[in-house]
Amino acid sequence: MASRPVKTERSTTLLWFRRDLRLADHAALLGALDSASDMVPVYIHDPEALAPWAPGAASRWWQHHALTALAQDIAARGGRLIVRRGATLRVLQALVAETGATSLHWQRQYEPAAIARDKQVKAWATAQGIAAHSYPGGLLVEPWQVATGQGRPYRVFTPFHKTCRSLSVPPPQAAPTKLPAVRPEMDGLTIDHLRLTPTIPWDAGIATHWQPGEAGAGAALSTWTERVSSYGDHRDHPDLEGTSRLSPYLHHGELSPAQVLWACKPLGEAASPFIRQLYWREFAYHLLYHFPHTTEQPLDPRFADLTWSGGGDDLAAWQAGRTGIPIIDAGMRQLWHTGWMHNRVRMLVASLLSKNLLRPWQDGARWFWDTLVDADLANNSLGWQWTAGCGADAAPFFRIFNPVLQGRKFDPDGGYVRRWLPELAPLPDKWLHNPWEAPSNVLDGAGLAANSIYRNPIVDLRQSRQDALALWTQIKQAR
Repeated sequence: MASRPVKTERSTTLLWFRRDLRLADHAALLGALDSASDMVPVYIHDPEALAPWAPGAASRWWQHHALTALAQDIAARGGRLIVRRGATLRVLQALVAETGATSLHWQRQYEPAAIARDKQVKAWATAQGIAAHSYPGGLLVEPWQVATGQGRPYRVFTPFHKTCRSLSVPPPQAAPTKLPAVRPEMDGLTIDHLRLTPTIPWDAGIATHWQPGEAGAGAALSTWTERVSSYGDHRDHPDLEGTSRLSPYLHHGELSPAQVLWACKPLGEAASPFIRQLYWREFAYHLLYHFPHTTEQPLDPRFADLTWSGGGDDLAAWQAGRTGIPIIDAGMRQLWHTGWMHNRVRMLVASLLSKNLLRPWQDGARWFWDTLVDADLANNSLGWQWTAGCGADAAPFFRIFNPVLQGRKFDPDGGYVRRWLPELAPLPDKWLHNPWEAPSNVLDGAGLAANSIYRNPIVDLRQSRQDALALWTQIKQAR
């Protein structure tokens, strides 16, 4: 972390917002206020700098609304968010020339492209005599803070978690009540000019399920602390409100993980199962930082040359929620309608794609990236590699989730499937998760036509399992 800046008598600093769209518990904001009498908050729209993982469509929708809320919060405190578009370094150079800024402050990101961008900015600033200060704030533990006894990055979660829990996390800091005014002659774009929202209104369902912005994040956290004690019992049941749904707020930085941790601390042991999941998020960033190739390539090298045999229209059917397997289709339709999917169901749809349909896990990761409002490169990469069996601390490749058994176990009354697949609502519970095995008179009575995909799913679960196990035998023999 940079040394604490020293405020000069009359100076200007730039506060560079990125994916930290909040004012509370914002170390860079507080550092900027300490360093100069004038502060210009800036947001630079430069998705090309994050290629090949520029934000997807659902993330851009969230970004639009979160930026709008941030701009309003800054204005309410007397400041103004300056929005620009273009190559990051050129925009910052122009801003420094306009303002005479002598320092620059930002909170860190850990994705490979973001690290490369920030190194370029810091090198330029240093060469120009501009103080460049980067701060933590998006994680509880910086990826380089912990290592195994041999000094290597962790690849297994349990010892990583144990080490991280031994480190203290400072309490979150309050948002400032007043911000310096920005000179009225400084111009910027409106957030609408960034064109982050869709031209075809597919986002109506997402809009009804979420409230982006720091106020929405605070309300969601407050609601969650009232229910967190039930997390251990309810988290695997997609028909229940058993998970926090804080992930998009954490990803876009409207909440810091320290805020979440400290909000849950008074609940003691009742919050432990959930706090453990916060550290899974940390583990994902630890892996991404130390193994940046895992956004595209498996951590387990035995999978690098694997030939996935899936093909045809099965990827499109999976994306559209038309596989004919109820809990899979329910999850994919929930994703399309709300921009989010329950974590248990994420594992099921990922297992079906990579192990039953034998499609590359990267195909699924790309679809999630475009459709999730919480699309997070570290967690998306870890999750897909975990399910596909090729990542850190992964589920073995031969562990193939049976979506029928999983549906019966975690959606026993069918509330989740019936919500997202209303066409299956008339089916009796006995056949809801495996309608193709139901007698014809039952299917006829439920109104399922002879050509319904629920009479003939796109894959035979038993045979595809055998095919996947045969592939696993080849993987074991590799290298």
